[in-house]
Amino acid sequence: MRASDVAYQRLRDDIIEWNLEPGSLLGEIETAQRLGVSRTPVREALSRLMAEGLVSSGTGRTAMVSLVSLSDVKRLFEYRVALETQAARLAASRRDPAVFERLRERFLEAPRTTSPGSVRSRRPSTERPYSLADELDDAIDAATDNPYLVRALRDLRGHLARYRRHARTNPARLDDATKEHLIIVEAILSGDGTLASQATAVHLHRSLENILATVPALRRQQAETEKQLVSAAD
Repeated sequence: MRASDVAYQRLRDDIIEWNLEPGSLLGEIETAQRLGVSRTPVREALSRLMAEGLVSSGTGRTAMVSLVSLSDVKRLFEYRVALETQAARLAASRRDPAVFERLRERFLEAPRTTSPGSVRSRRPSTERPYSLADELDDAIDAATDNPYLVRALRDLRGHLARYRRHARTNPARLDDATKEHLIIVEAILSGDGTLASQATAVHLHRSLENILATVPALRRQQAETEKQLVSAAD
């Protein structure tokens, strides 16, 4: 693996896992020393992360981890709904049934992370459903048979990656999301494009609500916005 790929993956992981907080400065010299590579691979990695929206230009020529914005995440979800509902609709008419039948069986076997009176389960049991969700994304992408739509979806997922990762801290949402994914799989299996599209829209609406409730910076921005609206109405 090239040094620039190593630098890119490590920085991306740190940003998505929130080890690097929004606004963290990413000076080339300091970052290169921390990663144990030269400045050129770091420069290339930062360029790729800027294209994904995870890094932005800071003061002077210094890069920084992009700030999180309530308005930005809502706009990203507007775009996401448009793309993913269409992808689900196309997948329902172009899918390989065997692929989605296997996914259906695996979602039915996915472990629950919560039950009445239970506490949050350990992390390994929560990772499998999210891995299945990624596999569902890949299966839908392949079924659309539309490289332009797939390219747009993958670019969008890069922008949303750290929001989605932080939202995994809610185990109750994980169980609900697994059920929602199962409905989408079954709609695609049945060839019902309308139901697949509508089920995807519902899932994304609930995903956005969870992100707004679990990402601290967004939760603060949401509360401030609601406070301003109340004040304006008085």
